[in-house]
Amino acid sequence: MNRWSESAKATYRRWKNTGKRSKSAFVGRADESQETDNEIYTVAAARAGSGGVEASLSGGSNKTEETFTVDDALEAFGFGRFQFKMCLLTGLSLAADAMELMLLSVLGPQLHCEWRLHSYQVALITSVVFIGMGIGSPFWGYISDNYGRRVGLVMSMCWIFYFSLLTAFSPVYSWLLILRGIVGFGLGGIHQSMTLLSEFLPVKWRGTCVLLAGLFWAGGAALEVLLALLTMPTLGWRWLVALSTIPIAIFLCLCFWMPESPRFDVVMTRREKAIATLMSIAKDNKKTLPQGKLVVHEQCSHGRFRDLFTPQYRKTTLLLWLIGFTDVFCYYGIILMTTELFKAEDLCRASLGADTEWCCSLECKYLASADYENLLWTTLAELPGILCISVFTDYMGRKKTLALCFFMFSLCILPLFACIGRTAVTIFVFIARAFITAGFQTVFVYASEVYPTEVRSLAMGTWNAMGRVGGFVTPFIAQVLLRTSLHLTLAVYCGCSLLAAFACLFLPTETAGKRLQETNLN
Repeated sequence: MNRWSESAKATYRRWKNTGKRSKSAFVGRADESQETDNEIYTVAAARAGSGGVEASLSGGSNKTEETFTVDDALEAFGFGRFQFKMCLLTGLSLAADAMELMLLSVLGPQLHCEWRLHSYQVALITSVVFIGMGIGSPFWGYISDNYGRRVGLVMSMCWIFYFSLLTAFSPVYSWLLILRGIVGFGLGGIHQSMTLLSEFLPVKWRGTCVLLAGLFWAGGAALEVLLALLTMPTLGWRWLVALSTIPIAIFLCLCFWMPESPRFDVVMTRREKAIATLMSIAKDNKKTLPQGKLVVHEQCSHGRFRDLFTPQYRKTTLLLWLIGFTDVFCYYGIILMTTELFKAEDLCRASLGADTEWCCSLECKYLASADYENLLWTTLAELPGILCISVFTDYMGRKKTLALCFFMFSLCILPLFACIGRTAVTIFVFIARAFITAGFQTVFVYASEVYPTEVRSLAMGTWNAMGRVGGFVTPFIAQVLLRTSLHLTLAVYCGCSLLAAFACLFLPTETAGKRLQETNLN
């Protein structure tokens, strides 16, 4: 019996990148003590049952078996043609998402005048979208964890395309609300594209590529403003809604090429599909697949909500919910507040013998060409923000980068308390939006790295859902409370961003430079 137990601990040789690991690092150490992917193989063997152990030990206890993991393969392939195509395709989905949401900031003022809506009705047009996203995000996360990342993403894009086109034919306000809420349900699944992209990237490129994918988001938002500038004065808002679905149509025409995540296939014990995907990546990147047997992780369940609250992830989940809420709350708050400020006749008004207080005009006013131009400039702020932060994420780490983004956003809000002109407002809003956008993308990087494959999509979905709660609340602050007191509105956004900055520093795990986990047992 002792002899049998000793043979069960026999070492094995697996494929590895000799440039990164030395043999001395493995000498004299048991598998359980090695902080590498060797532990994955041990877990997989235990899950496979005693039959698999007997098979591997039969014919001599000293015989080794050559294995490799998805991580090993991706590191060997590096960043190449395949990853570039994935960045373009997933970036297209982000551009579509940005256009659908940026549409809200120009649609509200237009319908305010055209349909003579009250301010709370204008706010509801935005809020129902975020209600739908809050409900849809966990749903699409569950679909993606159980049926595949590709399945969830393509289904959500088809959903958005159909109901967005229907929105253009809305006869009355109530129909518009219902259809935009249904569109929001589909929008909750678009961010699974970031989960899919991150699972195809090597460690060195993951943070940079996921952040730079945000350039498509910024480009989509800017394109929506340009489209509004061209179509609103002549064709009207219905044509704007219909034309905003063009990126979705392009994505649906190209998505047949997009493969399923090999990490998902490995967790679902679909070794053949994972191997086929890895061979496709190797062919595109002109690399060779590592020799040996691909390690598979057999799991009894996937996408369980309670797994997010195990002792290992409880604190991370709660803090990410707070950070996600604040990020979306501030991001869309600054967008909606910008259009409200630009729409005002006078940015501030002083009463004789009274304190100076900002007061936005309550009169109905269509957005003019100058307003669209200012909105475009502030939207373009997202591009340099993402480019700059992409340098800091690997140098400073994810946590400190997030904290920096929130702190700088609150710092840029402070000058707005003073009575400054439109040009100064545009500059500070430009900088604030650059930092909050960079923070928005950095959260995606962190959330996709900190959770294992078996619950990654669900974790992204629930985090996204909490963010949409912030999106639901922010129109009532940026469009309703703003008309009563600008000082109070700015104080709310400034205070929330500072709270989120401290929350980022208390996140228990720094994920920069670490490999993605496949299961909780890694």
